[in-house]
Amino acid sequence: MLKKERYQKLIAYFTENFPIAETELHYRTPYELLVAVSLSAQCTDKRVNMVTPALFERFPDAESLSKAEFDEVFHYIRSISYPNNKAKHLIGMAQRLVSVYNSEVPSTIEELQTLPGVGRKTANVIVSVIYNQPAMAVDTHVFRVSHRIGLVPKTATTPLAVEKELVKFIPKESVPVAHHWLILHGRYICVARSPKCGECALKHLCKYYEALEKKVMKEKSKEKL
Repeated sequence: MLKKERYQKLIAYFTENFPIAETELHYRTPYELLVAVSLSAQCTDKRVNMVTPALFERFPDAESLSKAEFDEVFHYIRSISYPNNKAKHLIGMAQRLVSVYNSEVPSTIEELQTLPGVGRKTANVIVSVIYNQPAMAVDTHVFRVSHRIGLVPKTATTPLAVEKELVKFIPKESVPVAHHWLILHGRYICVARSPKCGECALKHLCKYYEALEKKVMKEKSKEKL
């Protein structure tokens, strides 16, 4: 199957079956999403959603967070991975939002990456979810699913390389939702260990599944000998 056809079939499947796919992080404002995504690095959305209600009640906007003490922020996020670094970054991020961006969350990837603790993945999520721009955030799920299905070549060994390959083949208007399609598929079906290929509606497109089938057939052939 040609790569273009693989993309077309994948997009057609998700468009028909999951036309609406959204982040599972809970937020009400761009500021809240920025904080939540920053906290979600190497941490589950479920854990972040358990922490943020109290955090947002205490620090409802960038201005209040910019005046926070490290120990208090740490107290609220102590159950999150890397709480020391994230507490420092959140305060620094809020201070820059207030001093440089008038407490508004920037709408460009370049500006967002000037905020402490905000890398390209986080910036892509913000411009995609908040500003509906064709940005593809590549986390571990997107990286894994893209390689397994065969959307990207083996030579795409970095998140940026995967991002560039995906946006090359996915129509611009579909990129924001496609980001969530791949994340959710990786989170619930194409999991890191023991992927649920038996439940997967995309296995007929998948190079990983194709390789598994060939391996099974080869072993069966050996047994007959």
